Amino acid sequence: MIAFLVLLPFGIHSGGLLDLQNLSRNTWIKLATLGILLYSVTQGAQFLSLFYLPTVYSSLLLSFTSIIVAFLGIFLLAERPGILQWGGAICSIFGVIVFFYPLSFPESQVYGLIIAGIGVLANAFSSILGRDINRKGELDPLVVTIVSMGIGSIVLLITGITIQGLPKLSLNNWAMVLWLAVINTAVAFTLWNRTLRTLRAMESSIINNTMLFQIALLAWIFLDETLNWQQFTGILLAAAGTILVQIRKN
Repeated sequence: MIAFLVLLPFGIHSGGLLDLQNLSRNTWIKLATLGILLYSVTQGAQFLSLFYLPTVYSSLLLSFTSIIVAFLGIFLLAERPGILQWGGAICSIFGVIVFFYPLSFPESQVYGLIIAGIGVLANAFSSILGRDINRKGELDPLVVTIVSMGIGSIVLLITGITIQGLPKLSLNNWAMVLWLAVINTAVAFTLWNRTLRTLRAMESSIINNTMLFQIALLAWIFLDETLNWQQFTGILLAAAGTILVQIRKN
């Protein structure tokens, strides 16, 4: 919700929100659905799953979003990946598995797996819907972000307050929340919607998956956390797969 309030003045200043007056009912429904899927369900499920699952398991499950997006894109967007792109997607997923291997899921974490699975599906469908809205170029990506985020964040905020009440946050907590709101949400999702104007849903999704390995490399550089040969191999495979997915004919 804070991220939405941060972006709103920029949308008003740019005049992009005036375009909303001419939107069809169908487009409004798509924006509302995008907001609920991408913010209410995907982000809500991701944070809730972390209550039950270690971060590594949640991240591993999210990495399979790109394969689901690839199949959905064929039927819902008429975007058919080429042979190189399919190979790149498989290579990227294989890299993720190599990086995290071996993994075991205790029975006590079954609720977390179900919640994370719901988040993965919502994330995949929101990628498809976001691509459908942005590739038409009717709305500026900033406006798409503001409207969908506004709707999704209101639903998520009301749900959170209803279930858990208002939280008591320390100054340090507020600093974390503001960072997540401005950088990880307002800036990140505006850029995400902008990429969907030119990149196919599958291509953007694969790039998004590299976040897992960027974190690992940054932790190795700045926090002295070690990476073994297996993890380096996984990173190289995922990087190679990401590059292959971006290769297609105009």
